[in-house]
Amino acid sequence: MGIVIKQSIKNTIITFIGFGIGAVNVLYMYPVFLGKEYLGLTNYILSAANILYPILSFGIQNTLIKFFNENNKTEEDLSRYFTYMLLLPLFVIIPFFCLFFYFYENIALYESNKNIIVYDFVWEIPLIALFMGYFEIFYAWLRAHMKSVFGSFVKEVFVRVLVTISLFAVYFNYITLTEFVHSLVLIYGISLLVIIYYANKTKRIQLNKKLPKKTKEIFVFTIFIILSASVANMLLDIDKYMINQFLKIENIAFYSLAVYLAMVISVPQRAMHQITYPITAKLMSENKWLELDELYKKSSVTLQVIGGLIYIGILVNIKQIYELLPDEGYDNGLFVVFTIGLSKYFDVVLGNNNSIIFNSKYYKMVLLLGVLLVFVVVGLNLIFIPKYGINGAALATLIAIGLYSLAKLLFVVLKMKLFPFTKNTLVALVLTIVSFGVFYYWDFSFHPFVNIILKSILVTLFYVGLSYYLKISSDINFVINSVFKRIFKK
Repeated sequence: MGIVIKQSIKNTIITFIGFGIGAVNVLYMYPVFLGKEYLGLTNYILSAANILYPILSFGIQNTLIKFFNENNKTEEDLSRYFTYMLLLPLFVIIPFFCLFFYFYENIALYESNKNIIVYDFVWEIPLIALFMGYFEIFYAWLRAHMKSVFGSFVKEVFVRVLVTISLFAVYFNYITLTEFVHSLVLIYGISLLVIIYYANKTKRIQLNKKLPKKTKEIFVFTIFIILSASVANMLLDIDKYMINQFLKIENIAFYSLAVYLAMVISVPQRAMHQITYPITAKLMSENKWLELDELYKKSSVTLQVIGGLIYIGILVNIKQIYELLPDEGYDNGLFVVFTIGLSKYFDVVLGNNNSIIFNSKYYKMVLLLGVLLVFVVVGLNLIFIPKYGINGAALATLIAIGLYSLAKLLFVVLKMKLFPFTKNTLVALVLTIVSFGVFYYWDFSFHPFVNIILKSILVTLFYVGLSYYLKISSDINFVINSVFKRIFKK
């Protein structure tokens, strides 16, 4: 577990730094420098690209890790394998781009039916998706070699820094608002080049025209994993995409900001996933089920404690956060923060559940179930968005993610006899509820920023202190004890 803790901590720190930069962008620079309309447009483009990229990447980022250990016995095996990983997406990319640009006029008119501003930017979506897709492939290459930290830095920090630079360029009139939106293509293109350079530096990439071992098995798995990655991304971003079809584009700005706040809950999960995924794949390939069960339980309770703290921190400060925003209308997303936050909290409690399923023989059935749930969330959005606006989109997402997470949990429990919960799961839940009850209605009569800082400190001391005393997570207690030892040594 040492490597898990070490790299997870590094990835978590990096991801939080990225979210910090993103928070400044989303909470201040986007609303002030871009305005509601262009903020909504930016989020629409990135959400659509995020939905599309798993298809264009052919799901290779997950396939690469699963079969990595079986195809890295020699340099020859490894070169064959990675070449195959790089070329497979072309079977989707080439025909997709041909069809996209052939029917571009019809696609652009459809996408801009409700908001005409979208028309001139639709072409950016597949290009950004392409860069995102191949970025994830090279990132997976690094993760397979247990070198996830740099990739996390590029994805979470470097991209956001480039966005910040572009925002300042808008502010100082070096570029127009339109040029800023176009710069997103360049930003994601640069991030891809950086990750390619580092991946090759970490482990020299050698191309080989011969096919790797288990070619057919790899291909079949990849077909299904496309569905998996697409389902996960669609459940996250289909709501923003569909809002564009029913509401004015500024509603995407309100909704996206609220979702951004709620998504902070999943930061530790994302960070830990980068290292637990390859470890899970290795344990399952070696039939080390006891070690896997231990990893499952530890990752679950650790993420629950951390996710609970973040969720409470957001909820008790949400009113003050909205008071800091420079424009009106954003507080329409208050219900969205509560709802999406709840769905993410439930998701993080499942620990490395996804890693277990994607590396098991049951992945096909669960993935198909996920596809059905996409139809559910689309149907719910079609009903709820016209009726309840962005609150309806949030409610649809909560129901869909809740059902999907529950289905995955039941599969792991019933089929593989792995159970993530312990008595500490209930203790952590009670601690989260109590902390919310104690601090939500407690406000200081200071400036909202000062209020946020003071409440955050008090919540953290209360929550972490009780968590440590109750010994809910051995990993968290280990980290705290290590910090104490270093401090008192000095």
